[in-house]
Parts: sequence; structure tokens; C-alpha cells
Amino acid sequence: MGFMHTKVFRLGFSLLVTIWLVLGTLVQPAVALTGEQKLVSEVWRIVNRTYLDETFNHQNWAAVRQKALEKPLQDNRAAYGAIQNMLKSLNDPFTRFLDPEQYRSLQVNTSGELTGVGLQIALNPDTGKLEVVAPIEGSPADKAGIRSRDRILKIEGTSTENLTLDEAATRMRGPIGSLVTLLIERDGEGETEIRVTRDRIALNPVVSELRVSPEGTPIGYIRLTQFNANASMELAHTISSLEKKGAAAYVLDLRNNPGGLLQSGIEIARLWLDSGTIVYTVNRQGIQGSFEAFGPPLTEDPLVILVNQGTASASEILAGALQDNGRAQLVGETTFGKGLIQSLFELSDGSGLAVTIAKYETPKHRDINKLGIKPDKVVSQEPINREKIGTQADLQYQAAVELLGKDSVVAGKV
Repeated sequence: MGFMHTKVFRLGFSLLVTIWLVLGTLVQPAVALTGEQKLVSEVWRIVNRTYLDETFNHQNWAAVRQKALEKPLQDNRAAYGAIQNMLKSLNDPFTRFLDPEQYRSLQVNTSGELTGVGLQIALNPDTGKLEVVAPIEGSPADKAGIRSRDRILKIEGTSTENLTLDEAATRMRGPIGSLVTLLIERDGEGETEIRVTRDRIALNPVVSELRVSPEGTPIGYIRLTQFNANASMELAHTISSLEKKGAAAYVLDLRNNPGGLLQSGIEIARLWLDSGTIVYTVNRQGIQGSFEAFGPPLTEDPLVILVNQGTASASEILAGALQDNGRAQLVGETTFGKGLIQSLFELSDGSGLAVTIAKYETPKHRDINKLGIKPDKVVSQEPINREKIGTQADLQYQAAVELLGKDSVVAGKV
């Protein structure tokens, strides 16, 4: 009996040892990921959860993560490189990584406002110097007398010689009411130091003017340069102002407008439409969401929209919505064809990730990605200077005015 007991005990003990060994191979302590690896994993997870194409460009997405993490990543730069390689495998130029500098810059461009001095700046390709393209009208820089073509040599005593555009812009931004000292060089005047008080700068994407057609019709000409957070409100003010001045027809210029915020495009479509669908969105589950117009529009006057190959994204949503609802006629060239919607994600280290999460279709269910929207009246044109936009040299604008001058269009109140 004692023997049996010992035998059972030994069997029991060996069983425990076996179980412990088996479990031991399964429950290995997880190797802690480094900060750089965590960032790569964070990007992988966001794409895994939200990306439009559930085949991830016909590849094993888990294997892509494994490959990205198999080599040690020494620093953030190495992590950024691994992320970019991972995203490249999706073959989607719109799903992209933004380092902290690029992410901040994109936020400023779409937010519709910033706090700073109010300068558009560029690096002169010939001299490499930081140059003023133009001061924003009414901004602190404008009031301080800074002019177009001025060279900015120093910001707060720091030479701008080795600064990137983003670095220079960041140094000029700051809290409202704070001062920044700029050393400016101007042709014929040498160097001068200018102190500027920072303030809130509204980025107005709307340019407008009341014009008269050859037939005597007052036409409201509106150029929209991007769909930022201010665009809808600024456009509403512009339409109301032009209505009071007696506009009887409109030309909305969306040429070379690269898009911006989806919501902004939807809100602007609502300014023109009484009712109807504006756009359908389709995600990877195939679920269709839709955005509707609920009226009343700010004007029912005839409308012609100018489009070209640089008309993209939110511009195409707006143009497609107004064309499909019979509210506007399109003049110009077939649009760019970006029918994909991105969402922007902020990552743990201050960098950002733009991910294609859905595609859109026009009210008549046209999928315009890579196809674009064809105008009602095709008018080709060589690129022209900004000063010539809306003049006799602007063939597309002239064609729009001619279209509005036809009795049928004005009478029909398209």
C-alpha cells in the first residue's frame, strides 16, 4: 500500500512537473517594448482598426508589424522610418505619417486660425534666405510695416540661415500679446529691427468681388482657396454681402483648391442647397452614411462652379453635390479624383497619422476616386498668373460668365 501511495505520489509529482513545463513554455514573460517599438505598434493598431481596405493591399498586416519590429530601433528617427515603410506597403499616398513639425503645421493650416504675427513666408530658392511672401491683411505684421519681399534675417536674435520653414514659423508663433523681434532686410534700405505684438490671426480662405457681365448682370465672383474651419462662416458672410449688393448670379471658383475638412465642404454645400443628399460615405463594413441639406439656401441665384485638375477632395464633394442636385453647372476641366476620406490621429510623441478610413460617393452614387468629376462645359486652359484669374485672359471664367448670361440659365434658376 505504501508502495502504491509512493507510486501515485510520484506519478502525481511528475504530472505536475510536466504541466509546469508545458505552462512554462506558454507563459514566457512578455519582452517589454521600447518607446520606439510602442510608437510603431500604436500606428499599426490604428491602421488595423480603421483603414478602409480590410485586405491591407492584399497582404498579411500582422506580418508587416512583425517585420517592422524585428530590428532594434535606436531612436525616434528609426521608428519614423519603420512606420513609413510599413505604411508604404499599403500603396495609398493619403495614408501617411507626419512628424511632430509636419503635424503641427497641418493643424494650423486646417484650424483656420493661429496666434502669431500674420506672415506668409517662403525660402527663396536662389538665395536660400527666408522671405516674406505677403503679410496677411490687417495682421500685426501688416500693421508693423513688414512688406512683401522683405528678408527675415533673425527671429529673437537667432539667425534664420539654417532654420526650416516650419521652425521659423514656430518661432514667430506664440501667446497673444507677447512680443517678437525680427531683423528685416529690405532692398535699398539695409537692415532694420521690427518688434511685432502677436495676436490671433484668422486665415480667410475666401476672395470675392461683385462684377457685371457684358449683358449687365451683377455677378458675385467668389474664390475659395481651401476648406478650413473658417471657410463656411466666411463664405456665408460673403454670399449675404453680395446679395445685399444686388448679385443676381454667382461664379464659385474652386480651381486648385486641394480640399481640407470634409465637414467644411458639407456645410458649404448646405449654403446653396434647399434639400437633397450632399454626399454618401462608405467605410470598410460597407455601411453608408449620408449628409443631407435641410435649407433654406442663402441664395437661389444661378451658380456656375469653376473646376480644374487641381480641384480635389472636399472641393469635389461640393462640386459633385451641387452638380448632381441640379443646383450648379460646372465649367473647366475634369477634377483631380480624390474620393477618399482621411482621419487624423495624434500619436503619443506628438507626431500624427493620416489614415484613409472611408470613400465617398456623390448624390447620384458616382465613385469619383481616380476618375474625378467631369464638368458640364469642358474648357481647357494653360496655367495663368494669380493676377490674371478672373480677367479676359481667364478662358474658364469667361466661359462661366457667358453661361450665366444665357437667358435659359438665369430664368431657370439652376
